Amino acid sequence: MSVAWDDIGGLVDAHERFLAGALVDSTVRDSVLDSWKRCRSAGLQPHQLVVPYAPELTLDDRFLRAADPVLTDLSASFTEVGITIALCDARGRMVQRLGGDRQLRDRLDEVQFAPGFDASERVVGTNGVGTALAQRSPVYVVGREHFADCLQPFACAGAPVRDPFSGRIEAILDLTCLRADGDPAMLRLVREAAHGIEARLLEQSTQRERALLAAYRRAGPDVGGWPRQPRLAAPDQGDGHGVGGLGRIDLAVLREKAEELLASPQRTLDEVVLSGGRVATLLRRPVMGAAGETGVVIEARILGGPRLRQAGSPVARPSAAGAAGGEPLVAESVTDTPPEAAPTAARALADAPAGPAPVTVSTGTAASTATLLPTTPAMPATSAKPVTVPTVTAPPLPPAGTGEDPSARPRVDDRLLLVGEPGVGRLAVLARRRLELLHHAGIRIGTTLDVTRTAEELTEVAVPRFADFTAVDLPDAVLQGDEPGQFGAGTALRRIALGSIHELPHLYGVGDPVHYVPSTPQARSLESRQSVLEPVLVEAEGWLAQDPARLERVLAAGIHSLITVPLRARGATLGVVSFYRSEKPAPFEEDDLSLAQELAGRAAICIDNARRYTREHNTALALQRSLLPRGRPEQSAVDIAYRYLPAQAGVGGDWFDVIPLSGARVALVVGDVVGHGLHAAATMGRLRTAVHNFCSLDLPPDDLLTHLDDLVGRLDRGEGWAVDNNQADSGIVGATCLYAVYDPVSRRCTLTRAGHPFPAVVAPDGTVEFVDLPSAPPLGLGGMPFESVELELAEGSQLVLYTDGLIEDRHRDIDSGLDRLRTVLAHADRAPEDTCEAVLDALLPERPSDDVALLVARTHALGPGQVAQWDLPSDPAVVSRSRAAVTEQLAAWGLDELAFTTELVASELVTNAIRHATGPVQLRLLRDRALICEVSDGSSTSPRLRRARSEDEGGRGLFLVAQLTERWGARYTPNAKIIWTEQPLPRTS
Repeated sequence: MSVAWDDIGGLVDAHERFLAGALVDSTVRDSVLDSWKRCRSAGLQPHQLVVPYAPELTLDDRFLRAADPVLTDLSASFTEVGITIALCDARGRMVQRLGGDRQLRDRLDEVQFAPGFDASERVVGTNGVGTALAQRSPVYVVGREHFADCLQPFACAGAPVRDPFSGRIEAILDLTCLRADGDPAMLRLVREAAHGIEARLLEQSTQRERALLAAYRRAGPDVGGWPRQPRLAAPDQGDGHGVGGLGRIDLAVLREKAEELLASPQRTLDEVVLSGGRVATLLRRPVMGAAGETGVVIEARILGGPRLRQAGSPVARPSAAGAAGGEPLVAESVTDTPPEAAPTAARALADAPAGPAPVTVSTGTAASTATLLPTTPAMPATSAKPVTVPTVTAPPLPPAGTGEDPSARPRVDDRLLLVGEPGVGRLAVLARRRLELLHHAGIRIGTTLDVTRTAEELTEVAVPRFADFTAVDLPDAVLQGDEPGQFGAGTALRRIALGSIHELPHLYGVGDPVHYVPSTPQARSLESRQSVLEPVLVEAEGWLAQDPARLERVLAAGIHSLITVPLRARGATLGVVSFYRSEKPAPFEEDDLSLAQELAGRAAICIDNARRYTREHNTALALQRSLLPRGRPEQSAVDIAYRYLPAQAGVGGDWFDVIPLSGARVALVVGDVVGHGLHAAATMGRLRTAVHNFCSLDLPPDDLLTHLDDLVGRLDRGEGWAVDNNQADSGIVGATCLYAVYDPVSRRCTLTRAGHPFPAVVAPDGTVEFVDLPSAPPLGLGGMPFESVELELAEGSQLVLYTDGLIEDRHRDIDSGLDRLRTVLAHADRAPEDTCEAVLDALLPERPSDDVALLVARTHALGPGQVAQWDLPSDPAVVSRSRAAVTEQLAAWGLDELAFTTELVASELVTNAIRHATGPVQLRLLRDRALICEVSDGSSTSPRLRRARSEDEGGRGLFLVAQLTERWGARYTPNAKIIWTEQPLPRTS
C-alpha cells in the first residue's frame, strides 16, 4: 500500500465507508479488510480503546536464549533508523521493546504500545502484532490501514514465531516506526528474524540428539555421519528391491515403525514383515551420552536382508583411515540364523535379564567409550547406572558332511534407524516440514490458468524451503497450448521460470532456449520419464558435458547437488524441472527425491490444466476475431475507432459493428452474449450475421431488435429441432444489444437497446450525456416491445458505445464506472483513437474478468453543397423537368460523366412513382463516396424486379436501373417509401 494513496484520503474514505456499512473500494487489501471485519465483529470502536496491562510478563528461558542473539543483531542494524522491535507472547502481550529513538518511544508510550500492554487484534484492532497473530502469518500495516485512530501515525510489520517441532506460535515479533519511515521491506526483515529464532530453537532441541548420536557412535563404530541408506530399487525391477538393498516401500515402512517405537516407552521390540518374505526386528535401546544426556536408539535386525555395514557386535577390520590415524574401526555384523529362529531371537531379546556389568566398546582411545543402557522399564531414564545389554547366541552351524550349505542360510543384519528423545526426532521434524511444504504447494501452485505463472509458482514454493535454485523448462508447444511432442536428443526447450536465492548468471536465464545433450540428467529424465538424483554434481560427468566451461563456473559458485524430475500429467511429458542446492551443505537424498516428485507431480497437473485452457482460449479467441470486423467500412458519416479486449478468464461474446446503410447513413452496433468460451463466440458470430442481414432490409432500429429478439428465442429453443438436453451449452442463455442509426444529412441519430448499458454522447463543447433509452429486456426473452429515441447531434459530436465489462466488475459497481467514464470523456478535442486509449487507461482493470468492446464514432454532416432536392407534383410532365434538373446539378458538381445514366435512372424512378404511387414525390441527389439518387413517394408498395416478356409493354425500367447502378434498394420511413440507387464516382472526382 503506497503512502501516497493514504495521503490523498483514499483509505480514510474507505475506512469511513466501511464503518458506515457501505461498499469498500477495491484498493483496500483483502488482509486488511478481513481484519477490519474481525474488529467490527469484536465490537471495537476506532476512536476509543481500553488496553489492559499485565506487569512482569516474560517468556520461558529456552525461547529467550534463542531469541536474544537474533534481537541483538536486529537492534544493532537499526541504530540509525527510527524503528523499534517488539517481542510479544502468544497472546499478543508485549514482553520486550528494543531500539527506536526518543520521539518514537514517546509516541508509542502515548498509545500504550509498551511492555505489559495487550496488542492483540481484539483489543487494539488491526496492527502488526494482533493481525499477525489472528491470521497466523506475517503482515504489514501502514497508516489508515490500522483500525484504531490512535495507531494511524505508525507503520508496522509483524510475524509469528513458531515452535519448530509442534508448529505452535510461541511469540510475535514486530517492527514499528512512524508512517513516514514505513517501508514494505520491513515485512521481509521481520519474517527473516522470526525464522532465525525458529532455527535457533531447532538447534537447541537437536543438540541433545547430536550428543546421543555421538555416544552411539562411540559405543559402536559406524561409517560416519547418519548411516547410509540402502540403495533404492533399480528402475528396471518391478519387485521394489535394489540389488543388495531395500526398496522404497520397505525403507518407508521401517522408518514409520521406528518413529512409532521411539515414541512408545513401554515397548522394546517390534517386528515388521518386508517384501520378499524378509522380517525386520526393531530394537529400542536407551543410550547415555558423555555429558549425561539420555535418549533412545532404534536398531533394525533384518532376517534375509542384504549385508549392511552397521554398529553392533563387531568383527573389527581397520579402514584405511583407521590404520593410519587411529580413527574408529568399521564393524560388520553378520549372524547366521535360520528363518525359524528369528521369532525366538526376538523373544530372547525382550526377555533377557539385565546383567551387572556394562558393555563398553573401545574405538582406540581410552576416552572414546560409551554405555548402552538396558530397555528395562524399571530403570529411571535419568539413571546413569550401566547394565549389560542382552545378546542372543545364534544356533550352532550344522556339522560337516550334512550337505547343508551355511552360505545359503538367510543373513541377519543390524542397522541403526533412529536416535533421539522419545516422541521427538530428526525424521519427525523433516516429515512435518515436508508435509507443510506439500500443503503450501497445494495452495500456491495452480492459482491461475497461465502456464508461465504456474511454473513460476512452482519455483516460488521450492525456493528456498527445498532447493536453492529451481528451473522449469518447457517446449514452446506447451506454452501455446498444443500437445507436447516426443522428447528426444536435442529437443528444443525454453527456460520458463527460474527461482533462486540470489542471482547466478551462469545458469540459463528465463526465456533462454535450452538444448540438453543426451548425457545430462534432464535429458535422461525426459527420455526415461523417471527422476534423476545427482547428489554430487562435481562427479556428474554427464551433467558437465552440457557446457563444461559454463557449468564449471556454476560449480565454483557453490552448486553441488541436483534433482531432475519430468513434468508428467495424464500420460504426457510436458517438460522438466531441475532442483539445485548450493547454500544447504547437505546433498539431496532419496527422501528429497520423493518430495521433488510430489512437488513436480502437483505442478504438472496444474501446468497441463493451464495448457488445455490456453488451447481452448486461443481457439475461441481466433474464432471470435475471425467473426469481428476487419478494418474500417467505406463510409463518411462518422470517423470511428474501436477496441476489443478479451477477458483473462476466457473469451466472451462481445461484438461491435459499423454497417453502411443507404442514403449515406451508418449503423453502429455493440452487443454482448452471456457466457464465455467457444459457444459464446459462435453465438456472437450468428447474431452479428443476423444484424447484417436485417440491416440490408433497412429496417427501423426497433423493428430490427424485434426480429433479432425473435431469432435469439428460436435459436435458444433449437430452431424447431428437438433439443438434446444432455448437450452442454445447447442454449444461448441471453444477449444484450445496442443499435444506433446516424443520418449525416439530417444529423439525426435513432437509438434503441435490449438490456444494454446506455450510450454516451460527447458534445463539441465537452459536455457528456448518457442517453436515457427506454428499458427493455435482453434478447431472447420475448414479449416486450422495443422503443427508439431520436436525437439531433451537432457535427463533431462523439457517440460512445461499449459493453458492461468496461464499467463494472466485482470490485466496482456500475454507477462508479459510469462516473469515471463521464470524467474521461469530457475532452471534446480528442480524436476517436485518443478517446479509446484514454478510456481504457482509466477504466480497464489489470486483469479484466469480462470482455470489453468499445466503439467511438465522431459525426460528420453532409452540407448543402452535397445535397440537391426537388419536390415534384404527380404530373407526367415533370419527368422531363427532373431530367434537366439532374443534368444541371451534376454539371455543377463536375460529374458530367454520370449525367446520362443518372438522368435515365431518375426518369425511370420518377415515372414509376407518378404512375404507380400516391402522395407527394421527391427527388434527391447526394454526393458522398458514391452518387446517390433517391425518389420517395407516399406508397407502401415495394417495387419488384422481374424479367419482362417480349410482348410486355412495361416492366423493363427497374431492370435497366439495376443494370446501370452498383446498388439499389428500398427503405421505408413513417410517412414514405424511398427507392435509392448508388453509382461509384469517377476516379478524377
